[in-house]
Amino acid sequence: MTRECSLLLPRVCAALADPRQPSSDDTCLEKLLDWFRGLTKCDPTVNLVQDNPCLTEFIASVLALPEPSPSILSFTLRLAGILAASENCFQHLQQEKLLVRLFGRDGPLNSALWEDASVRSGWVEGVHSMMHHQPALHFLCSGGGIDVIFTLQGDPSLFVASAASQLLVHVLTLSVESETTKPPSAKDCDWPACAQMIIKRIEDSLQSGSASHIEQSLKLLTHLFGSCHATWTEVLWLGIAKQVESFLMEETVQAQPMLANLLLNMAWSPVFCDTEGSFWALVTSALEHLTPVQVGPLAAGVLRLYKCPQDVRIQALTVLLQPMDCILRAASQPLEYAGLLDESVSDPATVESLLSSKSSCASLLCQTLAHLEKLLSLIHLPVDLPYTSLLRSLMTILQFCNGCLSPASPLGSTISRILIDCFRVQRSALDVLAALSERKCCDTLVGSLFDVLLAYLESPNSSPTVLKKTFQATSKWLVHLQELSCSNSQWQQTEKILKDVFLVLQKRLCSPCWEVRDSSLEFLTVLIKCLRDQEEFRQSLLSSEVPRLAENLLEDPESYVRASAVTAVGHLAFITYFAPESPVLGNQYNKENTVAKLQEILSTDPEGFPRRAVISVFNKWLRQGCTGQLEDTEQFVSRVIQTVEHDLDWEVRLGGLKLVEVFCSQTICQLGLSQCPYAPVTSAVTSSVHHNESLQILCRAKVFSFLFRSLCDCDKPVGQRACDILLGLRSGFYPINAPQHSQGTADSPAGHGMAWLQRTLRQGSLAQNFPTDGGNGVDFQDPESMMLALGTIDLEELHDELNKSSDHVEKSPQSLLQDILATVGTVEENEADCY
Repeated sequence: MTRECSLLLPRVCAALADPRQPSSDDTCLEKLLDWFRGLTKCDPTVNLVQDNPCLTEFIASVLALPEPSPSILSFTLRLAGILAASENCFQHLQQEKLLVRLFGRDGPLNSALWEDASVRSGWVEGVHSMMHHQPALHFLCSGGGIDVIFTLQGDPSLFVASAASQLLVHVLTLSVESETTKPPSAKDCDWPACAQMIIKRIEDSLQSGSASHIEQSLKLLTHLFGSCHATWTEVLWLGIAKQVESFLMEETVQAQPMLANLLLNMAWSPVFCDTEGSFWALVTSALEHLTPVQVGPLAAGVLRLYKCPQDVRIQALTVLLQPMDCILRAASQPLEYAGLLDESVSDPATVESLLSSKSSCASLLCQTLAHLEKLLSLIHLPVDLPYTSLLRSLMTILQFCNGCLSPASPLGSTISRILIDCFRVQRSALDVLAALSERKCCDTLVGSLFDVLLAYLESPNSSPTVLKKTFQATSKWLVHLQELSCSNSQWQQTEKILKDVFLVLQKRLCSPCWEVRDSSLEFLTVLIKCLRDQEEFRQSLLSSEVPRLAENLLEDPESYVRASAVTAVGHLAFITYFAPESPVLGNQYNKENTVAKLQEILSTDPEGFPRRAVISVFNKWLRQGCTGQLEDTEQFVSRVIQTVEHDLDWEVRLGGLKLVEVFCSQTICQLGLSQCPYAPVTSAVTSSVHHNESLQILCRAKVFSFLFRSLCDCDKPVGQRACDILLGLRSGFYPINAPQHSQGTADSPAGHGMAWLQRTLRQGSLAQNFPTDGGNGVDFQDPESMMLALGTIDLEELHDELNKSSDHVEKSPQSLLQDILATVGTVEENEADCY
């Protein structure tokens, strides 16, 4: 703690303890606690209480108040806990009898203030903070604190209840690991006193028959097995396993939903996942007896495990796929195709009943589909899924939802009526469908799949969100289809599908709904990104009206659509203009016209999104070398940066700097420097020639005026990027150990100009009317001046300043203490002015 802070702290403590003062801002109190936490962590041996008597005086003053405010009392409890985390401070506070008055039976526990959740939360957090040594542990157990924490597990405030459960886990772990010389074993289970108290309460709660007590203990065990993987947890489990297992058989027990989370946390623990026998038998029993809704998370979690018995994995897969199998079987009777499952783990009638109910059908399917999507997102699946049958089941669900399937079975008819136009299920099924495209086991159904997708794309009943999901799934399957189209027969199918897709896309690009137009353009962009190298795709695209319609949307009234149109047109250019053998299709694909339109958007569009999209497209073009020869690129970059340097959107200006960075790198590389970007050259003669050429190009393009102006930008990311680029240029133009012009220029006109520039740059965003026209002795288009500027300006100092946090002064502890005094220290003024 600095001397300034130690002088301010007594005044802050006195102000906070004064009931006449207005309550300090909770944010300031949180920051104050963070400061004390940091002090104790930096040096655990420091005795903050002894070095700062005002802290004990503050705690005593708050306790002496007849009715302290709940926020100040909560703050005091948490502060005392942080201080008591140090054993020396704990002993000092004990001697003053402050801890027992705060956390004992005679403290807030038995006052009216205990009704306030913030006080209970402060008590729990304070106890948790001090639980780092045995004296604190003994204080808690001997003072009845364990009973209080168990009671708080059922607190009406979920935050307090959860914190109490986590505190019990922390206390139990601390007790076992700090008070035992050898870990407990099944044969010799000698728990420490505090741990024994907690375990006894857990056992009593599990046997109590009280649903709330059972639920609280199961939550506690779930936290314990999820956070602690010590071997003693298995010993604890062996003592309660039979009781927990009995809950699976009792249908009336409300705690069954908790069991899935408990078992899943245990399965992830190395203590249990490596064992054979009893634990996995319990998992198997849970997979059989829990309801499909309850068991879903457990089954999905088990399938993600690599250390799991094969029979349990197969059983979990069967449970997870049962609703999908039921859908497939309900679609037709007799069953036309193979189902997903050969046999069921639990009674199929249960799943059929849930799917037949309007209240549970959609939720069960959405849960199942969400689990499947997570599984399919894994790079390496620990289990083989029946991909073909799964795909057929997904197609069936989507056909039920849009009314395109008329099932023959009564169950299928019921499910179809429930799912018609069910957007939730449609979105979930389409997400899984998109994920399934990565798996190369569904090729036989591709034609039928695109029939379903096209039906959704064409349907006027598809909501914008569902349509967006359909576009995403379609793009992924089109990429997969291109990988398949190696034979002539397959190409004919691909050609027909592409033609149908572009026909639908033409209609959607003209939709009256802006979200649909926007999604259609995003879909087009994704297709071009993934398939632009495929000749068949390019022919299908360019023979349609899609390019013309996309370009028309550059003038859409909705800014989001204009931005998406810019991106789509920018990617279309890779096919129409920049491909090695671009097709000649007359004036409709006029390159200059398109570039002019995009530059007009960049300079005149009133919304930021389209302008950001343009600068992003220009960056992409430049990176891929699509802007012509060096002279053309120079003019292009110059026009762009002169437009963006005055843009009000900082992201557009930042995009302009990225463009400059790429241009600098390419210019230096094309002129033959040994490395790119900005690398020094070993040969002095070659270096001089290349430097002169590079500098002339960069000066003509007005790069330096843009970079130096950007150093004073009011938005820090812009200044930081500009400084990074200038540092890179300097390292290229000044070889390692080469002399720089930092000395000997002060009396020359150029030296005066550099001094002015340095002073101006130090003002940062406060610099007014930054001139870049050669005034003040600095010519930003003169190579010699810019060489001098790179060697003279202290870019490292600017870099350090720009990378400082904007609130580096305000975040200091001294500033925080001053803010608190400024907030609460006005009582005298208020009293004087009350009349």
